[in-house]
Amino acid sequence: MRRLLIATKNAHKTAEIRAILGDGWDVSDLNAHPEIAAPEETGATFAENAAIKALAAARLFPGLVLADDSGLEVDALGGAPGVRSARYAGEQATDAGNRAKLLRELAATRGKARTARFRCALALADAGTVRATFDGTVEGVIINAERGEDGFGYDALFVPAGHCETFAQLPAAVKNQLSHRARAVAQAAIFLCR
Repeated sequence: MRRLLIATKNAHKTAEIRAILGDGWDVSDLNAHPEIAAPEETGATFAENAAIKALAAARLFPGLVLADDSGLEVDALGGAPGVRSARYAGEQATDAGNRAKLLRELAATRGKARTARFRCALALADAGTVRATFDGTVEGVIINAERGEDGFGYDALFVPAGHCETFAQLPAAVKNQLSHRARAVAQAAIFLCR
């Protein structure tokens, strides 16, 4: 079984990646490696932040490291919250606080003007070097009120194109086939199996 460290403390992301990769991988994250500190995300893009996180962990972990940086881009907000998705309502923001701020910002925006996308960038590193990068997006819209109990982040507000349910309402197996992270991880899995 091959080892893969996900350079995150977000158990939801780790669980999604583990489910998408399937058997054959021993997947852990930074929660299992307290000696590896998460670096400050100073990049201007998701790809830059993913590389920063992957390299920081790969300098200390003896094996493959996969880092994810992802977030929500809302067209009516000029792409915000973007790379600040996890900190949209402030540095100590909660998911609920971020969703509340997003709804306030979009209060006067209706219909097709609420188009958005989730974007994911992955960086795969080993021995302090980025070996490959992958990206994935999923288009959709932001609804007026939260729906669903599952998922995390903005999932309860995002309805992917071609569906009527939010990511928080869709079964995990469905979300893990069409999400931005699923698309990026699928590319990474192909690379890793070569």
